[in-house]
Amino acid sequence: MPWIIVLTILITVLCVVVAMNFTTPEKKIDRKVEHRHGVSDPQFRREMSVLLGPSILGGNRVQAFQNGDEIFPAMLAAIRGARRNINMETYIYWSGDIGGEFADALAERARDGVAVHLVVDWVGSLKMDQALLRRMEQAGVRVERYRPLHWYNLGRMNNRTHRKLLVVDGQVGFTGGVGIADQWTGHAQDPDHWREVHFRIDGPVVAQMQAAFNDNWIKTTGELLNGPAYFPELAPSDGTDAHLFVASPAGGSESMHLMYLTAIAAAEHSIDLSAAYFVPDALMVDALLAARGRGVRVRVLVPGPHIDSETVKRTSKASWGRLLQAGVQISEYAPTMIHVKLLVVDGELVSVGSTNFDMRSFRLNDEASLNIYDRGFAAQMTAMFEADLAQARPYDHAAWRRRPLLQKFAEGVLRPIRSQL
Repeated sequence: MPWIIVLTILITVLCVVVAMNFTTPEKKIDRKVEHRHGVSDPQFRREMSVLLGPSILGGNRVQAFQNGDEIFPAMLAAIRGARRNINMETYIYWSGDIGGEFADALAERARDGVAVHLVVDWVGSLKMDQALLRRMEQAGVRVERYRPLHWYNLGRMNNRTHRKLLVVDGQVGFTGGVGIADQWTGHAQDPDHWREVHFRIDGPVVAQMQAAFNDNWIKTTGELLNGPAYFPELAPSDGTDAHLFVASPAGGSESMHLMYLTAIAAAEHSIDLSAAYFVPDALMVDALLAARGRGVRVRVLVPGPHIDSETVKRTSKASWGRLLQAGVQISEYAPTMIHVKLLVVDGELVSVGSTNFDMRSFRLNDEASLNIYDRGFAAQMTAMFEADLAQARPYDHAAWRRRPLLQKFAEGVLRPIRSQL
């Protein structure tokens, strides 16, 4: 019957589209990265700079801001001080008080003649009030939605931009984990206000952040933003070495996965990881187990009772058993949702940005992570990590074995689609 033929065709098309969204990058790491040198070895920086990412640049100043009470005033002050251009890219931009405040600040600078470009992810901004968009666009802000849903891009509908970038006048940059929503306001004082950290960067690495924004601006509009207004000369000053890693399914998403694997493989003393979503794949588990085998102390901080993704909560523990048995210390943050993305290796390398410790970030999302090579900054981030750790509950192997049968069942059912969560 005709309707059976039509139904069969529709089901076939749907299956093909779903399968396309599960496609992994052509460049895929499937073997363990061996420990050949430590983070302090010049060879490590050489390989991180040449083999994996853009060049490490010296003379950068990096400042950490804790929670919305510090983060948003710093970002808004930079926006309001813009004289030539503002480039901003974010995954989450929702309505609410802080969304309105950012819209007003961006609109005011556009009305004053500043070139303002805003890229928001189509999925991440679904809760955004259209009135905010109109307010900015009427003021002259160029607002672009990243990969809005069309019939011709259904096969890539799960490839989102998760980057959090703000670059002002090509001289000041911000990155980290914050989204533009009221959940990030406050000081993590209750479950309605999340724990977060975000970073301001001054120095040569800001040009790499500007290039990262350009990456998705070109994908969205076909336009290149260049010239001295966007890429001014950035002379190094007294500061630290850093570089910005970017990844996307279209341009080598496996590079972020490989960067994390390489950093963990280089660890000789300690690994401190704060992960809003901790769903490691087999290679990551093996890398952490190998580090434990070398005597490396491994501490992992994850959300506890407060987490915004129920599917992640139900699937993440599936891979914890071997880690806990090997002595990996996993703790669950108790006060509120912890959205911090932080990796500190051997008290020298710090990686921060938008990347989560899961396969969605490593293979599906467009991400940006800033690597900083500085013992003083690493000590500051370790102190921050330990302050958060003091508000967390240790999770041991006995607790893992006691998890309910329903949770174990959910882990098994959801395991094949972990990369989509």
